[in-house]
Amino acid sequence: MDKNLEKEFNYYLEHQKELVKKYDGKFIVVKNCSVIGSYDSHEEAYSETVKTHELGTFLIQLCSPGDESYTFTFHSNVSFST
Repeated sequence: MDKNLEKEFNYYLEHQKELVKKYDGKFIVVKNCSVIGSYDSHEEAYSETVKTHELGTFLIQLCSPGDESYTFTFHSNVSFST
């Protein structure tokens, strides 16, 4: 994980139970140890957040109980067209 986002991920882990109560099943955007948005899909969270925040400064996390929601890593959101 990017060192810049460790703080945000640790915030999620430390507050997971309370966040799940509020955002269960949503993709939340965490920046500066605060939830700045919640969305129905990863794509929506990404496309809305990059409008106002620089890539690499926020974490998009599926908010759900347990550890299954964070057992995978996205390295980029690059799309290619031909």
